Amino acid sequence: MFLYKIEVELADKMAYLIILAETDEKAFDVVESHIERHFIKKPEIRSIALVEKKRTEAGNGYVIEGAFH
Repeated sequence: MFLYKIEVELADKMAYLIILAETDEKAFDVVESHIERHFIKKPEIRSIALVEKKRTEAGNGYVIEGAFH
């Protein structure tokens, strides 16, 4: 199993997903369903990019930076 950090470019902002999956293909297969469940109205997805991939083991994780206002 791998942890995937995936960047999703929406029409008006960026979204980041951390997904646990067995393969790259399986990780990409669930991105849209996660986006649809998160937002009330389904946003326009412009692009999806794999940013980082790590084997799962204790202590693995990612830092997600937020934008300053």
